[in-house]
Amino acid sequence: MRRCIDLGWMGKPNVAPNPMVGALLVYKQNNILGQGYHKIYGSAHAEVMAVDSVLPAQRHLISKSLLYITLAPCCIYGNTPPCTSLIAKNKIPQVIFACQDTTPGVEDESVPILKKAGVNVMHGIKKEEAFKLFQQRNCFLKNKRPYIIIKFAQSKDNFIGQAGKSVWLSNPVSKMLVHKWRSETGAIIVGKNTALTDNPRLNTRLYPGKSPLRIVMDRNLEIASSAHIFDSSAPTWVITEKKKSDYKNIKYIQHDFGAESLETILSRLHEAKISALIVEGGAKLINSFIEKNLWDEARVFHCDKTLTTGIPAPVIPVTPSRTIKVANDDLKIYYR
Repeated sequence: MRRCIDLGWMGKPNVAPNPMVGALLVYKQNNILGQGYHKIYGSAHAEVMAVDSVLPAQRHLISKSLLYITLAPCCIYGNTPPCTSLIAKNKIPQVIFACQDTTPGVEDESVPILKKAGVNVMHGIKKEEAFKLFQQRNCFLKNKRPYIIIKFAQSKDNFIGQAGKSVWLSNPVSKMLVHKWRSETGAIIVGKNTALTDNPRLNTRLYPGKSPLRIVMDRNLEIASSAHIFDSSAPTWVITEKKKSDYKNIKYIQHDFGAESLETILSRLHEAKISALIVEGGAKLINSFIEKNLWDEARVFHCDKTLTTGIPAPVIPVTPSRTIKVANDDLKIYYR
């Protein structure tokens, strides 16, 4: 099952908003016949990849093997046929999976279908470890919004920056790590002041992978067209109260900056099948997400620099789950 979990992670970020799933076909516990993982959204599922990878000379052993999966096999028609049918067709006698699938139509149906086909089913093996694969997917399904990750760096004296001045706090290794996170995430959002002060690109130039959708809150269209956020490296949404026509890779979304502003944006992202969002700054925007309890995870770099004065860093209202040393930065991870 640990191998299945490792395989599942290989699908990140190309399968979103689908879950990351790994599968392994094993004969007599010690002989791996086939393995696979869900590679790209809309493509074959992990179970199909595992069965298809079995060598022709060993295919007669499929009906005597165990199928390990990180997630309960699907039993509905989507972009691909149901995996329960694949299991029954290949007469696989036993299925062992880690976590139940919370997808409507699958959660309470796949196990009875398998048992009716004569398949012995076990589940719950390494459930907690495998669950991390599905946190974003489950949030997307349950809350009808992306999984929200707050990210910022703060100084030793708890400032996030200084007004009107671009201040870099974290080290180059941390910066590269942030670009890796971007490559794994569907969208990233910043406020107007961050775009004006830091002129960020918000792409993945320091790490291989697709750049996320960039979103900027610009109520009165104050950001100059020459800003990096409008370059051609990634698509950009501008959330504004003004009316303006779309241009090349820039989409202007007319939006009411009222009490339900963030909820409306998140709903639109859900419709666009964006399953994870990074909130990267500034302090005002981050605090608005925290105040509305619209966050799931926070990644905060505590840096070895002192500012003396500046913009107070947001306060995450829970204790950190763990601390990771990233060169001379302490990365603290929080979960709501």
